[in-house]
Amino acid sequence: MSGGVDSSVAALLLKKDGYEVSGVFMKIWGDAAKPCDQPLKSACYGPEGKDLEDAQKVAALLDIELRVVDLSKEYEEIVLKYFTREYTAGRTPNPCVVCNRFLKFGILLDKAKAGTGTVFDFFATGHYARVEYDKILRRHVLKKAVDASKDQSYFLFLLTQEQLSKTLFPLGIYTKKQVRALAKKHGLPVSGKEESQDFIGGDRSFLFEGRTAEGPVLDKKGAVLGKHRGIARYTIGQRKGLGIAAKYPLYVTGIDSGTNTINVGEKKDVYGRELIAGQVNLQGIDSIDGPMKVDAKIRYKHAAAPAVVEPADEKGKILVRFEKPQWAITPGQAVVLYRGDILLGGGFIEKRL
Repeated sequence: MSGGVDSSVAALLLKKDGYEVSGVFMKIWGDAAKPCDQPLKSACYGPEGKDLEDAQKVAALLDIELRVVDLSKEYEEIVLKYFTREYTAGRTPNPCVVCNRFLKFGILLDKAKAGTGTVFDFFATGHYARVEYDKILRRHVLKKAVDASKDQSYFLFLLTQEQLSKTLFPLGIYTKKQVRALAKKHGLPVSGKEESQDFIGGDRSFLFEGRTAEGPVLDKKGAVLGKHRGIARYTIGQRKGLGIAAKYPLYVTGIDSGTNTINVGEKKDVYGRELIAGQVNLQGIDSIDGPMKVDAKIRYKHAAAPAVVEPADEKGKILVRFEKPQWAITPGQAVVLYRGDILLGGGFIEKRL
C-alpha cells in the first residue's frame, strides 16, 4: 500500500472478496536528508511522509493491519545507484522495472515475512495488469490491463514464474475511472488524490554534479557544434537544452560515454528499425529459437509496434526488427514483446542498429 488510490482500492476489493488482508508500506527513505530539495508530489524520488499517512488512514478505515518495511538501504543500493550509473554511462535507465523485480516483488516480501513470521498466500498490488495460469502453455502469463491507457504490464516484464504464481492484480479488469468511483463510493480518503509522478519530478541534474564532465557535441559528419554539460543530462531524441543554434531543429541521436561525446542530427536521424537487447527475461514463452512475429514496445508511453524478434549473434541476446522505423530507440530502456494481450518477455536495449 503506497498511499495512493490504486493500491488502496486493490486492498478494498480483496477484502470484499473475502481475503484476509494485511497492508505493507515500502519505506524507501532513511532518516538522513535526501539530496533533493525540490517540491515533488508522490514521486519515487521524493517525500513519502504524506503517502505513509494516507496509507495508514486507508488501513484504519478498512480495518486491516499496515506494516512498514524499511528498504531504504536496499533502495539506495539497487535502484538509486543503478539510476545514476546508467545515466553517467550514457544510457537512459528504467528504475521502475528494476524496483519491481528486485524490491517490491522480492526483498519487500522477504522482509515482511521475516519480520512477522507470517506466511502469505498471495502478494497483491495496485498495478493495472492481469495474471492468469494458461493450461495449454502450462505457465502463468502476464496480460495487459483492460484499461489500455493505464496498462502497466511493461514495468513487470522482469517478474519470474515464481513471482507471477503468487501475485494478484485486482485492478486489471477495471478502468481508472471505475477505480476512483469505487474509492469515492466507499469513502476512501485518497479517492481524489493526484497521480504519482514519474521516478523523479523536475530537473534531475543535481544527481550528477561532479560525475560527468563537459564534452563536444558533434553533428553526423563529426564536426564540433558546441559543448554539452555532461552526458548524464541527455537522452536519445532530446531537443531542448542543447544550447546550439542551427538552421533546423537538432535532436540527440547518440551518446558515447567512452569519448564523452553527444551526437546530434535532424529529426529523421532519430528514427531506427533494429535493436539489440540483453538481460532477456521470457514469461509467456519458453524460448526464442527463430524469427517470431510480435508487437514490441520500446518505452512505457510508446505504442507497441509490429516487429520480428529472433536470437542475436551474441548468445542470450535478441534482435528486434520493426516493420516501420521507430522514434528514439534508447539504450537502457526496455523493449517488451507482446502477442495480443500476453506479455511474452523483454530485455534491456543495448544499441540501435
